[in-house]
Amino acid sequence: MRRVTYSIVGVIAVAAIAIGINLFADARLANVQLDLTQGRIYTLSAGTRQILAGLKEPVTLRLFYSRQLGSTVPAYGSYADHVREMLRDYAADSHGKVKLDFYDPEPFSDTEDRAMAYGLQGVPLDQGGSQIYFGLAGTNLEDDERTIPFFQADRERFLEYDLTKLVYELSNPKRPVVGVMSSLPLDGDPRSMMMTQGRGPGGQPYASAELLRQTNTVKTVATDAQVIDPDIQVLLVAEAQNLSPATLYAIDQFVMRGGKLMAMVDPWSETMASAPSATGMPTQDAHSDLKRLFDAWGIQFDPTKVVGDLTGAWRVRAGGNDAVQAVNYVAWFNIRDGVNHNDPATADLQQVTVASSGFLAKAPGASIDFTPLLTSSDRSGLIPVDEVKTPDPAKVLAGFKVAGGPRVIAARVHGVLKSAFSGPPPLAADKNGAPQKRPDNVPAYKAQTDGPANLVVVADSDILADRFWVRVSDFFGQQTATPFADNGPFVANLVGTLAGSDALIGLRSRGDTNRPFTLVTAMQSDAEARFRQTQQTLQQHLDDVEKQLRVLRSGGGEAARSDAVITPEQRAAIDAARQDVLQTRGKLRAVQLELNRDISRLETEMRVFTIVLVPAVLTVLAIGMGLVQRRRRARARR
Repeated sequence: MRRVTYSIVGVIAVAAIAIGINLFADARLANVQLDLTQGRIYTLSAGTRQILAGLKEPVTLRLFYSRQLGSTVPAYGSYADHVREMLRDYAADSHGKVKLDFYDPEPFSDTEDRAMAYGLQGVPLDQGGSQIYFGLAGTNLEDDERTIPFFQADRERFLEYDLTKLVYELSNPKRPVVGVMSSLPLDGDPRSMMMTQGRGPGGQPYASAELLRQTNTVKTVATDAQVIDPDIQVLLVAEAQNLSPATLYAIDQFVMRGGKLMAMVDPWSETMASAPSATGMPTQDAHSDLKRLFDAWGIQFDPTKVVGDLTGAWRVRAGGNDAVQAVNYVAWFNIRDGVNHNDPATADLQQVTVASSGFLAKAPGASIDFTPLLTSSDRSGLIPVDEVKTPDPAKVLAGFKVAGGPRVIAARVHGVLKSAFSGPPPLAADKNGAPQKRPDNVPAYKAQTDGPANLVVVADSDILADRFWVRVSDFFGQQTATPFADNGPFVANLVGTLAGSDALIGLRSRGDTNRPFTLVTAMQSDAEARFRQTQQTLQQHLDDVEKQLRVLRSGGGEAARSDAVITPEQRAAIDAARQDVLQTRGKLRAVQLELNRDISRLETEMRVFTIVLVPAVLTVLAIGMGLVQRRRRARARR
């Protein structure tokens, strides 16, 4: 009787302890988590935590998610769980600065009207006209709004980046200030406008420059500037030719003080080469370089070589001795597979076109991080720049040799940089020979950056030119641009990431929750490689035998005769063919079974592990603990 009482008391005590542990965990350990996923997709990065810690005013995030979407497409259900969990992490790490609201916008409800008012994207789910929503709207105290219209499944890898960017923009609602220093007529060419009398695309502002102005405040910086305006957050130096030491020093010190730089150099600018010079003659100098700065920062760029690529080469007209023909001009090519889809700025880009581009590399011994954004294919090679100045595409193609593998055309650079100068350089004399005066607002010299600098370097400035990414047409006096490449978004996205904080720039793709069964996929590929040839041979034999059987059944092609008689020899042949068909089909089934045998065995092993082995291990542990306790009690009685 006493033993039964002890047992009951023990069960009650265990239950009380379990309940107490659950209550304590719910109260004290609700935000404690252990992330064992590859890529740590459920853990906020240090950059996100830094931005959340720096929030000064509250931010409200409203998630509009239609539950019907998750029930119809289960993959979106798990994605929505991921979004909700990450938003809760944002709120927990923001010390109350991030407030969350969750809504289920049912069709024709006030909640749906609110989602539409925020500009979220509704997607029709059936023929009834009802729409589902899966988007985010964020606001701050000044009623500034930022939205993610719809969480696309293919951007789950960049979920943290997109959320952090939205929060950062709400906490810093002012438009970024971007300075542009260029020898190109990015804002339009008045001379071309006069020559065309305003008709056609000639002289119009570049479409890429217009795209940049949509989200930024753009300031023009002169190519002879001796100081960069301190209000400028990002400086775009694009095909800036013949810069003086004083201007190079201004760019250098802008970077040393923590400014973000996007530098676009070019061994041969097709845009500059085709533009009329002041004398009306073709220009002889169409290259740009930042050699002094690049050498100090550990970046290599060779202005005497142009990258050519057989993959994606443009088809152009070339005049031969007899007739005009279309040939591949390898100096102009589209980059598709060479776009870095692991960087937030280039993740959604499909194609970028380059023309007579150079290549970049990390200098030996440099301490910078060098991350390629655009690379040529493994069918690329180098062309002397003189061959593209007055090119013969057919001759260039005939002399082109694939060598050296892929080459980097654009890259991110991250690291502590040292100045290319030991102090302010002496100023050159003006046109009259008098010494120039240095501006009073020149900041004090800095020998190196205080922390890691963030740069983007591109070895082609023709990415900006309209003819390499948009088709401009005149529609009743209105200029319309239809893009066929992503050059403009390439520049705008990179400037946008540079305009964010250093913490935001450091975010990269994290992986998604839909993890493929890589082992099963590898086993399937290996099995198919081993058995597909056998399967094809058997299938061909089966087709031949069935064809022969049809011929035999028709009496040797005399099926149209009503008095056709099948001879004993033909009957024997038909029976043999039927037997052959049965045997061949049996072999095909055996091959198909062999294809799935290893996968079925793995499935069986996993079932045994989860159904039998795990409970068995737990049972053994329980028995072991029971024996240990029994021995302790026996010792206590002695």
